[in-house]
Amino acid sequence: MASENHSQNNGVQNGMVVTQVAVMMVPLPAQGHLNQLLHLSRLISAHNIPVHFVGTTTHNHQAKARVHGWDPSGTTNIHFHDFPIPPFHNPPPDPNATTKFPSQILPAFLASTHLRKPVYEFVNRISSRARRIAVIYDSLMAYVVQDIHSITNAESYCFHSISAFSLYSFRWEIAGKPAVHAEAEILKEVPPMEGCFAPEFAEFLKLQREAKKFNSGDLYNASRVVEGLYLDLLAEEKTTGTDKLWAIGPFNPVVIPERKDSNSHHECLKWLDKQPLNSVIFVSFGSTSSFSDEQIKELALGLEKSEQKFIWVLRDADKSDVFEGDVRRAPLPEGYTKRVEERGIIVRDWAPQLEILGHQSTGGFMSHCGWNSCTESITMGVPIAAWPMHSDQPRNAVLITKVLKIGLEVRDWACRDEVVSAIAVEKAVKRLMDSEEGEEVRQRAAELGDAVKKSVMEGGATSTRNEMDSFIAHITRPIFSSQI
Repeated sequence: MASENHSQNNGVQNGMVVTQVAVMMVPLPAQGHLNQLLHLSRLISAHNIPVHFVGTTTHNHQAKARVHGWDPSGTTNIHFHDFPIPPFHNPPPDPNATTKFPSQILPAFLASTHLRKPVYEFVNRISSRARRIAVIYDSLMAYVVQDIHSITNAESYCFHSISAFSLYSFRWEIAGKPAVHAEAEILKEVPPMEGCFAPEFAEFLKLQREAKKFNSGDLYNASRVVEGLYLDLLAEEKTTGTDKLWAIGPFNPVVIPERKDSNSHHECLKWLDKQPLNSVIFVSFGSTSSFSDEQIKELALGLEKSEQKFIWVLRDADKSDVFEGDVRRAPLPEGYTKRVEERGIIVRDWAPQLEILGHQSTGGFMSHCGWNSCTESITMGVPIAAWPMHSDQPRNAVLITKVLKIGLEVRDWACRDEVVSAIAVEKAVKRLMDSEEGEEVRQRAAELGDAVKKSVMEGGATSTRNEMDSFIAHITRPIFSSQI
């Protein structure tokens, strides 16, 4: 989505090169958040705008190491800035915890509040080299950017990392569930927040809410093709203090580059190349979900009994620092790998999810319904077997299964404390991969995926391209002396 309209972003003032606008990204130090703002950095930098990605050394390294679909080292307009923070506790995830919220990464969230001073000093420093600084910050990093409003040529844009549907439903529930728009009656079927979050997270959330002091606009990794109604409802309420809203998703690449050197790519992609069209279900529960040994056994047996081809990413949830400490290697039933080797692959490390979903052999995705995974699956036209774990995921599951109707439910959220049996897993997999109902869902997913791709590549009233062009035009608008 590179634009030719902003190639003159640089000028000279008092003998010093001055950029018309520079963008700074302030992500939350969690994989699903780092990933989204790194993808957005790629999109904005394509408009010849320098992007400064700020964070801790550890989390910047994590973001770059796990990016998929493109190579950040080949994008010269993205500049990473590593800032030190105090040491933090790095506990392992608890696979047997009653609530599946990833409390083990909360220490990193709290430690990130110490970025407040270095981030302010950095913006203040580069403000002399840009006529405008556009600070795009994760909604959960408001505390860190709260002082930036004192810099006269800085603007801030709040990025919401969850779906517009989930965000609106949270606000609707907090408001006491008032009467809803006729087309939004489905909100009444959304499960309550109970069990979605850990109590400690509420304190961190309160800290961010109280620190939010100024806002020039809201950004969403969302497409109006997918969530137009809920974006409009959010705009109508103006609860964020601004009426400027841009839905500029999907952030992830919508076309996977052709693999020129097959030897340099993941083994599971080579295996996929040999499988029939739409024959493989991809099983992955993201970076923040941990299963008990008992649940892993039931999932393993269910996949085996389904007799469907699969790629299963079996890895533990992230810690605050993913590069330190031991990683649990969950056991599988005895002889399991040998029994399924003809039709299943088990991946124990990081997997190239976007490439797997974009492969023609992938016909389904058993997912926790994190927003990154939902967006990637929607983009690639792959239906979802929804198995939400925590946070916004139960609401995303409703969006996928009941609003968009491009997925099927593995288990009811009300039964989240129960182990999902092998029989239930087997039925869910067969239903998605080997039934008329599953084929109908797959067809709807493919059609929606095509519509989303077109919205990125073509203009139009509901197009992502039009929204992105509008945002770029906004942050690069002419600057008058009274503004600075």
